[in-house]
Amino acid sequence: MFTKALEEVKISRELKDFIDLWRAKPGNLIMILHKVQEEYKYIPREMALYLSKELNVALAKIYGVITFYHFFKLKKPGKYNIQVCIGTACYLKGGGDLLQELENLLGIGVGGVTADGLFSIEGVRCVGCCGLAPVAVCDGEVFGKLKKEQLPDIIAKYKDRQ
Repeated sequence: MFTKALEEVKISRELKDFIDLWRAKPGNLIMILHKVQEEYKYIPREMALYLSKELNVALAKIYGVITFYHFFKLKKPGKYNIQVCIGTACYLKGGGDLLQELENLLGIGVGGVTADGLFSIEGVRCVGCCGLAPVAVCDGEVFGKLKKEQLPDIIAKYKDRQ
């Protein structure tokens, strides 16, 4: 089962080298999980199994770390993951309303992925742009002082990239 699962996930030479570099260092699991998520955008189950064997770490410990830190994702996000800040400043200026409107426009809930795999929605705590509240980030692009009425245009912009 393990071999079959591993065949479903391609591991880049860069990731293998990174694992080898961090294998014996303190704090290696978190650093390696960050690199895995950087490559796949989430932590595939097959990679958790691979790391368990490769690092000789219990799978339960790996999942304990993944589920403790909100940064790590167990589900593959959409090609365009729209992160809406719901930190204090953004929430008070309408971040919650933005999330609700995105759910309506895309037909998915927070943490969901559209059927075509293009979009996912995530509520995040703070993106460090409090002066631009409310803020959303998509594909590295920050949208500040955002209003619900602007969301259809933002979605269309990323759909047009297809």
